[in-house]
Amino acid sequence: MGYIMDLRKIVGSRPLVMVGANVIILDSNNRILLQLRTDNHSWGLPGGSMEIGENLEDVAKRELKEETGLTANHLSLFNIFSGDEFYYKYPHGDEVYNVVATYICTDYKGRLQKDTEEVKELKFFSFKELPSKISPPDFPIVSLFIDTFSKKEC
Repeated sequence: MGYIMDLRKIVGSRPLVMVGANVIILDSNNRILLQLRTDNHSWGLPGGSMEIGENLEDVAKRELKEETGLTANHLSLFNIFSGDEFYYKYPHGDEVYNVVATYICTDYKGRLQKDTEEVKELKFFSFKELPSKISPPDFPIVSLFIDTFSKKEC
């Protein structure tokens, strides 16, 4: 998070508009990959903020690789999220209004390998067995995806 960290040196913890991307990874059993985050001890999607010069798909691919060890062969845009629902205050006090491009990935390679600084655990979950504590900025995204996916399955 070089760009955001540089901004934080100037503005402190005041709210920023933070643009980023995350990835919904599905395995062959249609289970979703979540990571247990080290900062808020909640489960969430692999993802993070955009650096200068990146496009949103690059952000998604970079963050996926950094946080999970997986390489996306193909990403499909699911949705772009923003607004009051995506305000978040980090445990250390920094405030953001997230603008998030969420991608779906079912075509990937590699083996799971967590980023030890940001991730405590990586695990695939069936939709019916999701953990109760999902990271607040990811909760509405995961909920909408499951609702959308479930309707397609009917």
